[in-house]
Amino acid sequence: MTQAAIPVLSLADEPERLANDLGSSFRQHGFALVRDHGIDPGLIERGWQFAKGFFALPEEEKRGYFLPGGGGARGYTPFGTEIAKDALVHDLKEFWHVGCDLPPGHHLEQSMPPNAWPSRPPGFREVFASLYGEFDRVGALLLQRIAVDLGLPERWFDLAARDGNSVLRLAHYPPLAEDPGGALRAGPHEDINLITLLLGAEEAGLELLGKDGEWFGVNPPEGALVVNIGDMLQRLTNHMLPSTKHRVRNPQGNRARFSRYSMPFFVHLRSDFEIRTLEGCIDAQHPDRYPEPITADEFLQERLREIGLVL
Repeated sequence: MTQAAIPVLSLADEPERLANDLGSSFRQHGFALVRDHGIDPGLIERGWQFAKGFFALPEEEKRGYFLPGGGGARGYTPFGTEIAKDALVHDLKEFWHVGCDLPPGHHLEQSMPPNAWPSRPPGFREVFASLYGEFDRVGALLLQRIAVDLGLPERWFDLAARDGNSVLRLAHYPPLAEDPGGALRAGPHEDINLITLLLGAEEAGLELLGKDGEWFGVNPPEGALVVNIGDMLQRLTNHMLPSTKHRVRNPQGNRARFSRYSMPFFVHLRSDFEIRTLEGCIDAQHPDRYPEPITADEFLQERLREIGLVL
């Protein structure tokens, strides 16, 4: 598998240079690799251990945290539920979602349900509430750099994403059966949100679709984040920043007998934010692809129906 030539950038770099380098990487690949993000490695390691502990629980116990009709927004989503848009078979994964906790009476609480938390393993809530906060912090910093690259005020996304419907996913891809029937651990798809921050891609399998139609592997340095553009930001920027199709392919040989774990954080806009194409991304050569605006929640619900999480 040929590896994608994605540069490894540092979040500690000089802000304007980082903004330019991120923009260049996103325009070329839809992806960037980011080290020096400042999330405590010890906290991340505890997250991996707690995720493994939860997914090792009996199936019946895990399904007790499945919330029917919730679109997978919080709690547990069983194996084989999610399906990539236009796919014929479901993904070979199960996952848990942690979202933003809103104060009682918040005007967005209808679109953002409260978190569910398992009773086992003990300490699960504390670890993932802390990780959620850290991912949220890093996501806000990256959005500031993206705003500068787009010629916007540095903090343009602060209000747009404040109390956003961002989600931390703990994903488990179990060992494969001998014949998965054409299913992949994650079928080819684009993400729904603004940007995705991913830990756990050191294990081979994540691939992006190049502009030439060839699949390329994504291989970050140990502990670095894989960051990619989602469909909301692609729409907002009139495709100036592309949302690139990607997948998690099935391992071959001995690796097929092992589980794979990943930890993506999907940065979302505030549910009532109106996604309207940025004026700076429209010109004579690039007319507005989306003259009709849509709220972030309307966009999300439309996409959740496409991937089988909402009926």
